[in-house]
Amino acid sequence: MNSRLSAFAFLFSLALPAGAATVACPDLAAAVQVAACPSDEELRYTFTGYCSDNNRSYRGDTDVCTDFSAYRRLKNVALWESADGNFNAYVSCDRAPAEVKAAQPVTIRLGRQGGINLLVCGYGEGLSFTWRTRATCRAEPAADCRDNPAACKAECQ
Repeated sequence: MNSRLSAFAFLFSLALPAGAATVACPDLAAAVQVAACPSDEELRYTFTGYCSDNNRSYRGDTDVCTDFSAYRRLKNVALWESADGNFNAYVSCDRAPAEVKAAQPVTIRLGRQGGINLLVCGYGEGLSFTWRTRATCRAEPAADCRDNPAACKAECQ
């Protein structure tokens, strides 16, 4: 039941009504961690597999493979979602949940990944929650919402 509800929420998040809608950066006080943090044992196991990939070494992409602590910083993350499930982020498991929930939006920017538009809300210190949609959105260029978090919004249609 829960997976069907999640699938419906995902599909709903890809489409907006025909008219314009205002999409605001989510209040993280109600955000939830939806995936567990990996155990140290899991990280050590995946470190071996990730770093033994020959294609990675041929490309010179082995920076995190020289030291387990560098790999741990990269991969010790868990998926978080906004209360409505539209925005999500991979958050470091070293960051306290209370710190995530207390974060306020400071920037909003638009991006593109293939045929999907991205609405990225920045909360400072590398924390960003992203909404992926096919809707076309407009936001103030390089909007800075430090003084007014409610200004972190976009018009999407």
